[in-house]
Amino acid sequence: MFAGETLMATAVMLKHRESGLVKTGYYGFSWTTLFFGPFPPLFRGDFLTFIGIFVVVAILGVFTVGIGSFFAMFVWSFFYNGYYTKRLLERGYDFVEGDPNAALAKAKLGVMR
Repeated sequence: MFAGETLMATAVMLKHRESGLVKTGYYGFSWTTLFFGPFPPLFRGDFLTFIGIFVVVAILGVFTVGIGSFFAMFVWSFFYNGYYTKRLLERGYDFVEGDPNAALAKAKLGVMR
């Protein structure tokens, strides 16, 4: 972690190049993923990720009496917000001009545009 950085997710606004639809992307640790498991992707409309995580967590839960599921969600909480935002960028979204978090988000996510 960097100086002054907290263990919180930070929102960044993204706008679709063609449709103009605005969505909120995030970077940083996902507390909602830690506490609610695979459901944050479902609520964000990220259905394939929801299904994938749900299946993995269910299988791990069965074979490890739930301990593996908790561990998997703990690890995934560090990655999900960045993963979600990068997927939005791949789908044609760009950072909104003037968003104060855009420059830091680009640096954190390793995005050059």
